[in-house]
Amino acid sequence: MTTMSIEDVKKKIRAVPDFPKKGIIFRDITTGIKDAQTLHAMIDYLCDKFKDDKIDYIAGIESRGFIFGMPMAYKMSCGFVPIRKPNKLPAETISESYGLEYGKDTIEIHKDSIEPGKRVLIVDDLLATGGTARAAYNLVSKLNADIVGFAFLIELDSLQGREKLHDCGKIISMLKY
Repeated sequence: MTTMSIEDVKKKIRAVPDFPKKGIIFRDITTGIKDAQTLHAMIDYLCDKFKDDKIDYIAGIESRGFIFGMPMAYKMSCGFVPIRKPNKLPAETISESYGLEYGKDTIEIHKDSIEPGKRVLIVDDLLATGGTARAAYNLVSKLNADIVGFAFLIELDSLQGREKLHDCGKIISMLKY
């Protein structure tokens, strides 16, 4: 485990005002993940919170869920399963659509990626409104997996995304804004 505190990690995340549109403060993880010590602290923190949960698979949500999910899967000695945007996976998939502020989006997973009853942790970089995370939960549920919960690097408390996940297991966020 690294010796960086949560506040030390938080200082490494760049705030970009008015991106992608006016009034939004974008939390840019690239300034944190480029620093080896900060990246170690992020991965160690999230893995530590689920170390006793006997995870079989980490399902990472495209694309920044891959950044955290892969090293977590390696460290936790479990498999990694990508959840992707449509038409990115080569074999047979199942999909889940969900609403956005203006329209809808869809995510997919390989139909044979997770065996029934396996324990799955869903990982993404950010919990905002909870729409994508809930869709990922619904998608993995279609495979009859046992979803342990969610790991996020950042949670935007004011958007109340956690409320959409109230019945979805353990929810861990390292940094809250």
